[in-house]
Amino acid sequence: MKRKISVIILITLMVLTTSISYGDNLSLSAISGILIDGNSGRILYEKNSHEKMPMASTTKIMTALVAIENGKLEDKINIKKTGVGIEGSSIYLREGEIISLRDLLYGLMLRSGNDAAVSIADYVGRGVDNFIELMNKKAEEVGAVDTNFMNPHGLPNDNHYTTAYDLALITREALKHEEFKNIVKAKTWTAKRDENNYFYNKNQTLWEYEGGDGVKTGYTMRAGRCLVSSATRKGMQLIAVVLNAGDWFNDNYKLLNYGFEKYTPHIIYDKNQYITKVPVVNGKKEYVILVAENSLTYPLKEGEKSKVKISIDNPTILEAPIEKGKVLGSIQTYLDGQLIRKDNLVVKESIDKISFIDKIINIFKN
Repeated sequence: MKRKISVIILITLMVLTTSISYGDNLSLSAISGILIDGNSGRILYEKNSHEKMPMASTTKIMTALVAIENGKLEDKINIKKTGVGIEGSSIYLREGEIISLRDLLYGLMLRSGNDAAVSIADYVGRGVDNFIELMNKKAEEVGAVDTNFMNPHGLPNDNHYTTAYDLALITREALKHEEFKNIVKAKTWTAKRDENNYFYNKNQTLWEYEGGDGVKTGYTMRAGRCLVSSATRKGMQLIAVVLNAGDWFNDNYKLLNYGFEKYTPHIIYDKNQYITKVPVVNGKKEYVILVAENSLTYPLKEGEKSKVKISIDNPTILEAPIEKGKVLGSIQTYLDGQLIRKDNLVVKESIDKISFIDKIINIFKN
């Protein structure tokens, strides 16, 4: 009764805006770079994106992500001596100062405070070494397999490295958190402390680029200029990453322009959208409706719309009772023959099993 059937359906896509073709040679100054769509994760452009390289203070994207997932932003932190006077950028923490984790995170991301990074790691991880373990565990979870963290701030270490691809994955994960999004798009922040309380964001993307809403700068002599930028236009949030870039901001603007000009978002299916129905045996209804568990909006360039197909796997017949929300199949989306997404099909509403008395009544009705 629960044999599977696959159906190939050509999707009719709704074009939201007109797509403009753009040349593929962006002449980036960066050694490595990538552009991805933040929603779907689709790679829109890349250059040496899997080359392992130092990342400087873009490290702090992961520091903030781990802190947000494992800490409470309103917690008050007593700054230890070990968190004071760290080399490089600083928010000038003082030993014994009491400051919230929220204020430390703004100091971390806007002013790139290395002292904030160490203090966050020590508090949230109950020790900096433990926090670094959490950073590496999270990297593995999001698929950043060519990344290794040795500290929470990005100061030089031979075993501290990432790739443009991995850094894009980490940033995409971080941007799923509203608090992270709010922090990295803030141009300024006033912390609740007596001195050095005004934080001005170093990320010029917020001022210079239309729709710019993140994310983090980084620089050391060894890593060169590293930059992760994000921007939102016409329903897409794009993430641009460059590592060791002489012209870092212009590189990212080229990447973002490329994405917004060449790609447009297309709705493949919405959450709870009707996909198919399946006959039901011994149920109070003859059919059960299967809907998409999630939505899928995907960036496509001109000419790709006709190359999108979906495959539906679902039972040919079911027996009641059937519970609302139960997973009873899947929907796979392909672009030019390549799988780009697999989602569950779920039951739209519960169907009870028909009782013996109901069966008798139905016989007399017929």
